[in-house]
Amino acid sequence: MQSTLNPISNSSSHQFQLPWKYAKPPQCISKTLKFTSKKTLTFAANSLRTSINYESEESLNKGPEPAGPTKLPVVVRGSGRVSRYFWDGNCLQLISVDGGASSFRFESDDQFRKLFKICSLTVRDFFIPKQVSGNYMGYVKWKFLHRLFSSALQVLATQAMFRAIGIGHSHSLPAAAALNWVMKDGLGRLCRCIYTASLASAFDTNLKRVRFLTSVMFSLSIGVELLTPVFPQYFLLLASLANIAKQISLACYLATGSAVHRSFAVADNLGEISAKAQIQTVCFDNLGLMLAASLNMLLKNNQRLQAGLPFVVYPIFSAIDLLGIYQALKHVHLQTLTKDRLEIILDKWIESGHVPSPAEVSKDEGIDFLWSKGRQMWPIRIGCINPKGQIPKLSMMAMQSLSGEDYYFMCMEIFCRGLARKGQLGILLCLREGASSTDIILGMLQACYVRKALQLSSWWMNMVVAGDVSDLVLNEWFKLNEDSKQCAKRDMCLLNEQMSGLGWAMKNILLSTQERVQYSFVDD
Repeated sequence: MQSTLNPISNSSSHQFQLPWKYAKPPQCISKTLKFTSKKTLTFAANSLRTSINYESEESLNKGPEPAGPTKLPVVVRGSGRVSRYFWDGNCLQLISVDGGASSFRFESDDQFRKLFKICSLTVRDFFIPKQVSGNYMGYVKWKFLHRLFSSALQVLATQAMFRAIGIGHSHSLPAAAALNWVMKDGLGRLCRCIYTASLASAFDTNLKRVRFLTSVMFSLSIGVELLTPVFPQYFLLLASLANIAKQISLACYLATGSAVHRSFAVADNLGEISAKAQIQTVCFDNLGLMLAASLNMLLKNNQRLQAGLPFVVYPIFSAIDLLGIYQALKHVHLQTLTKDRLEIILDKWIESGHVPSPAEVSKDEGIDFLWSKGRQMWPIRIGCINPKGQIPKLSMMAMQSLSGEDYYFMCMEIFCRGLARKGQLGILLCLREGASSTDIILGMLQACYVRKALQLSSWWMNMVVAGDVSDLVLNEWFKLNEDSKQCAKRDMCLLNEQMSGLGWAMKNILLSTQERVQYSFVDD
């Protein structure tokens, strides 16, 4: 019977060298198999091995290597640990190793350093989400400062209010104190509902400004609460005013929280970021409570100093609190488009030919206080024509030139600003019902081109007078509109491509209540 395994010669055994090497080969493999054809095929015990790294025949002939675990190319990271799989010849082992993926080796470092590293990573995993943008850590650091001192101030303010209504004194009237407390809470909640309903759109279009201004209001409310022991007869009035401001601030905080958290999410992990934010808030607030309690314990033997403590620390703590919230908002890079952010983007595009990132726009946008708006020449406004600020002949000609294919039109307007109510020329962009986000971007880009041309020439300021526009001005205006529209259409494709590539949300443009007032086209 002929064997299917053809040996090279009768005198020499045929050895098969496999790329796998066992640290300890099974005993059953070291037997000699004999065939009836007197041809012997021997499998050498040391030739059947397993190894991840291939070894040549020469290296195998040098003798057996010292027995030890074989490294496998699989590493697991989690809970502040780095582990790697090893093969000991019989089973797999998952062994903790120190270092990154580039240096997997056992180290005999100081155990205290290892413990500190593990603890710091565990704390980080407890407070910080897994996948967030790079500016998240800066936001959390300033949030810690804000919540710490804000919480401490709230504790001191609550103590002052208790002192004002007489809690802890024999002559206090519990029923009257409870009634005052319930009334001030009820008034605060009612005003919170009114504020939220009247200012809902501003939470999207002016998020940072509204968030900071309500934080200032919250800080001032604590100062009012601290005054209640000084004027106990006006407790209900002072406490109600303070609670109204607090409820408004809380409404803004809850309404804008999801947008702030979404700006940090890079993997649709909004739920995880929101959960971590709650953990941070609770822990930071508890630290603030401990700070206030420590200050009270230091002065517990001196009632006069303890009563004056809030007035000493209030200006310091409130300043640090507002600094923390201001700096934290600077680390919030919103990707949603509003009229103001879109205007910043388009101005940068016209000047340099590139679209700024959300971080660059956030730096230029700032908090955007009310008194800083409209200071540049030829400001742009979205809305409908104001009869009090119109240029009659120019507005009439702009509306007459409309066709059924137009989704917006532009004209000049005069609006008053400042205490002196001084008139200023501006550009008005009127949107038609059904205008898409592309139409809004195109209209804003055209308006920015028009403003650029108007700023380069002082001729318009001298020629345009309310109520008296010459034919020369009308002709020049419509020519400028047509040239700027062609430039805007030319740039739209590349502009949209760059904005999408930088992560701007272009599906919708967030407009305020006044900016959402649109016209309807009627072809009589």
